[in-house]
Amino acid sequence: MVNVKVLNPERSPQAAYGAQLRRSREERGWKQEELASRMEYSSSHISAVETGRKMPTLRFSRSADRTLGTGDMFERRFRELTLGSLLEGFAEYVDYEARAVEIRLYEIGIIPGLLQTPEYARVLAESAVKRGAITPEQADERVAYLLERQKALSRPQLLSMLVVVDESCIRRWVGGTMVMDAQLQALVEFAARPNTVLQVAPFDIGEKRPYDLPVNLLTLPDQSMVAYAESQAQGHMDRETTSIRPMMAAYHQLQAEALSQAASVAMIDQLRKGTP
Repeated sequence: MVNVKVLNPERSPQAAYGAQLRRSREERGWKQEELASRMEYSSSHISAVETGRKMPTLRFSRSADRTLGTGDMFERRFRELTLGSLLEGFAEYVDYEARAVEIRLYEIGIIPGLLQTPEYARVLAESAVKRGAITPEQADERVAYLLERQKALSRPQLLSMLVVVDESCIRRWVGGTMVMDAQLQALVEFAARPNTVLQVAPFDIGEKRPYDLPVNLLTLPDQSMVAYAESQAQGHMDRETTSIRPMMAAYHQLQAEALSQAASVAMIDQLRKGTP
């Protein structure tokens, strides 16, 4: 008699993913070999994912959804798993981000993800690996997932994207001169797009800065709004108009205090030339 390993989905997000995969497979009366054949993976690979010994990938998750007819359930679980080292609510926010017609961002300390070059994103991911926060595999998937998110910038439905970055974002040198120079050039190119605005909130606005934390504000096709803000410990999604309106008003105030786009680009160009 074959010993079937008992799974504990509460042990970790990866274990929960594996338990769901086994459950979906068994509901269809398939053995691991049959699922493996349909998904074009080995049965040992299926077994390793089900028992939490192997990290699933985006490709694997999409294949599981197609084969098992589960919509995008495994892709969503993969996103939650990959981003598990990030903050709660972020995966839900990204779903809204992909549908937004207007995106407003404010970031402190690092370049916003949607504007990061692959090299800049890779440096940040590898730094997280060195700290023990994520595995090398999760770092690879995190960068790949970020690049997939960036496709939102080329959607015809995206009417505008407004970004305000704290001056610390462009002065915090990440990955050395070559990586940072390419990242700053990417910001200049972003600012030149017809449906984007890039502004730097300089240090000297002092107490006039209305936000102490990064903020993301989305306008959806039905004109409803979604806000996402995060601290060091947690992320928070908000869809209540009464609480989002003050955040939007604060964003407009931030834009008024920030440098104009022309002045912002000039500051970035000075940094690229090594001028203070």
